[in-house]
Amino acid sequence: MAAYIIVQIDVDDPDTYELYRVQVPPIIEHYGGEYIVRGGDQEILEGDWPYPRCVVLKFPTKEQAKAFHASVEYEGPKALRRSASRGNMIVVDGV
Repeated sequence: MAAYIIVQIDVDDPDTYELYRVQVPPIIEHYGGEYIVRGGDQEILEGDWPYPRCVVLKFPTKEQAKAFHASVEYEGPKALRRSASRGNMIVVDGV
């Protein structure tokens, strides 16, 4: 069953975050993932959405999504992302 990583993010340091953006796509692909949403204009229809940027990644399984997030390859980029931004991240099963 497909799984999705959904991220709400606010970038504080665009230069460092750009380094992250360049490094991450091959790692996502290595774990079978793909971008569904990567930024883009968003409009809140209901409730609160505390951060202005949204990213949605699709993986074939939740295990692959979690393996990507926990991978050695993602450690460096993850540290860059955390130093350049703040946000929320979840993994959720698809239907």
